Amino acid sequence: MEVRDLHPWPDTPEEARAIQDRLRSLLDLDDPGPADPRTIAGLDVSYAGDGDDGAARLAAAVVVLDAASLEVVAESVVTGTAAFPYVPGLFAFRELPALIEALRRLAVEPDLLVCDGYGLAHPRRFGLACHLGVLTGLPSFGIAKTPFVGAYDQPGKARGSTGPLRDGEEVVGRALRTREGVKPVFVSVGHRIGLDAACRIALALTPEFRLPETTRRADRLSRDALAGALPS
Repeated sequence: MEVRDLHPWPDTPEEARAIQDRLRSLLDLDDPGPADPRTIAGLDVSYAGDGDDGAARLAAAVVVLDAASLEVVAESVVTGTAAFPYVPGLFAFRELPALIEALRRLAVEPDLLVCDGYGLAHPRRFGLACHLGVLTGLPSFGIAKTPFVGAYDQPGKARGSTGPLRDGEEVVGRALRTREGVKPVFVSVGHRIGLDAACRIALALTPEFRLPETTRRADRLSRDALAGALPS
């Protein structure tokens, strides 16, 4: 599938923040999102610590699922090293080169991207889901295991209950209970989808477990690929 080249690769945190500021103006936050996506891609990255040169080994995986059956339609995985140092708020730049290459190798173009991370729930309102959405032009949102910014109202105990995630006075996402009696996940929109649709799809992706099948499948693929790429 096609992924646009919209910026040079940054060498410094200052350059990375400038890219986020520039691309943020390209976000479409008014589109309510696809009413009935047929295919949904999950994206995840696994790491293997730091190598001898200080660069973390990683594997970036994309798994496309049929939205109705949650069966795998296509998958792609790329191994390599982190492309950027760890800097809070700039984590996407460590993962994007490998994720972009994995997306470009996909034989199909999904209707929707779901990443293990954040969209607007980010200090600069431009997390990984936003960045991926702008580069691909596809609807995208993030489902995170823990909140990154702000505070949230605890959702009710029942599956499907939500509570707003706020950063100051701004609602940047929702805490969503995907399973009764377990910790919520944190949903934030990235590009071309509304929060209502993102939460509805997140629930459809979690028929059995706390985390969505998109993340679970991509996580397994990336871990297997990383294990196979490392010396025994």
